[in-house]
Amino acid sequence: MILGTNPLISVTPGLMIWTIVCFLITLFVLKRYAFGPIQNMIDQRRERIRQSIEEAEHARAEARRLLDEHRSLIGQARREAEEILSEARRVADSQRERVKEETEADRKRRLEETRRQIEAETQRALEQIRSEVAELALLATTKVTGKILDDEDHRRLVEEAVADLDFSQLEQETAR
Repeated sequence: MILGTNPLISVTPGLMIWTIVCFLITLFVLKRYAFGPIQNMIDQRRERIRQSIEEAEHARAEARRLLDEHRSLIGQARREAEEILSEARRVADSQRERVKEETEADRKRRLEETRRQIEAETQRALEQIRSEVAELALLATTKVTGKILDDEDHRRLVEEAVADLDFSQLEQETAR
């Protein structure tokens, strides 16, 4: 193939000028009516994207701040819960100790009261025994001597008889 023989490759000045003129008219029309609005739409879209990114960054920063605040509140709530539990344990321990002390004091008081009652009953029983021994001693004396004693002789004999008796052995047995 020869280069000059192909009509598409051959240089034709009129066709070339008309092609350039048509290209320039098309370029002017496209620039005026297509490229301007397309560029405006691209610029507007670019601005919306930039604003969305800024809003997303702002939302992310706000979310981080809220998350930090939430973590701080949770930590504070845990500390307060621990303090409340610690205080409750301390109060429970002090109440338990107070109840224990009150129970021990009540037990000692009752034990002392019971001991006093036992001692009082023991003394009363010993007095009753002394009285009965004295009466028996008077009866025995009256029968042995055969005479009735006056009040002074009667008291003297009772006191001597009771003084001779040893109640310490009986008292030790009742104390056990």
